[in-house]
Amino acid sequence: MKRRTFTAMALALTAGLSLSACAGAAGPADNGGDQEGKTTLSVSVWNYEGTPEFKALFTAYEAANPNIHIEPVDILADDYPQKVTTMLAGGDTTDVLTMKNVIDYSRYANKGQLQEINGVVDAVGKDKLAGIDAFDMDGKYYAAPYRQDFWLMYYNKDMFKAAGIADPTNLTWEQYSDIAKKLSTTKDGKKVYGTYQHTWRSVVQAIAAAQNGADQNSGEYAFMKDQYNTTLDLQKSGATLEYGTAKSQKTSYRTMFETGQAAMMPMGTWYIAGILEAKKGGKTDVNWGLAPMPQKTADGEITTFGSPTAFAVNKNAKHSDEAKKFIEWAAGADGAKAISAIGVVPALQDSSVTEAYFNLDGMPTDDLSKKAFAPDTTALEMPVSDKSAATDTILNQEHDLIMVGETSVDDGIAEMDKRVKKEVLNQ
Repeated sequence: MKRRTFTAMALALTAGLSLSACAGAAGPADNGGDQEGKTTLSVSVWNYEGTPEFKALFTAYEAANPNIHIEPVDILADDYPQKVTTMLAGGDTTDVLTMKNVIDYSRYANKGQLQEINGVVDAVGKDKLAGIDAFDMDGKYYAAPYRQDFWLMYYNKDMFKAAGIADPTNLTWEQYSDIAKKLSTTKDGKKVYGTYQHTWRSVVQAIAAAQNGADQNSGEYAFMKDQYNTTLDLQKSGATLEYGTAKSQKTSYRTMFETGQAAMMPMGTWYIAGILEAKKGGKTDVNWGLAPMPQKTADGEITTFGSPTAFAVNKNAKHSDEAKKFIEWAAGADGAKAISAIGVVPALQDSSVTEAYFNLDGMPTDDLSKKAFAPDTTALEMPVSDKSAATDTILNQEHDLIMVGETSVDDGIAEMDKRVKKEVLNQ
């Protein structure tokens, strides 16, 4: 299967160049090159070789539709949003566009750069697609999700057993913190942490927003205080790797968990595919399980956060009908089976797909892991809004300062309030 690679060269063009010139220099997809009597359908992706879900989908679709050849338009992951924005502004004709996040989706849809695909969504069934509400634009849909990631907790079963601690069922954040401190130790002269909380602001801010029913674009961030206090206490006690160290050393969350340096780790469901691959390849022997994200209270209700990934049809697509057929297939049962077979969580909520997922070689099959896979509420990681990108920048900056101790929690939150209101909300 051929693929095109867009390098970062186009992004280095000076600001004086027009958008159309940028698109031309980057080499917009020429997807008119049908071959051997087949229709060539182009699909924008990121890091094709390192993102196995794309190959799984494309290979399965071509097998089921021998008259279609799919050509990935490969873009570096870090450059993806900016590159797709430039492509669309320049009139690019790539057929299918992968929506990496709902913030970009909202921007493209509001600019009229995507085709309405209500028929596709209706054919799959809105009630079957997790995350579909994020794509509802006044009753119209311009993309359909094919995968739905959400956050849960990974834990090392052997570490819990060795310490005589029961599996982490229905943990509150207070209980989670206590267990993390108990499991922190030194082994063979090397520090072992009770948990590892990665450097992304979502680990603190998005879960606080989800479990408090709060809006991260509100300009009011007092709801984050308890989560910050819990996280900083874990850091101060040595129960998790210090933020500054993790950030400066670009610590891999996979390395922390797969080498047994952390007994617990809040992380997204996308990591399931990664750890299954690592186990299969003999790169780790960790005996792992899944548990629900810790909660504010132990009432049994599980609230977490996540984000869907979707496919959309470019307004200027050369093969619109074929693009819609592909998206309907990818979001439906066949696409769900293709990606769940490699450990990726599909958006389609179907009992047979879920059953097949837990039958994957190496997948934990205990009741707690299955419970973790079915949270009661999954809030969006970031709201769909034209204000979200600017807010995200500010919240990231203040998160850094709080986590390295350059500002207190109260002062950092006050600065978030002030800056978002002034710089984003114009209040």
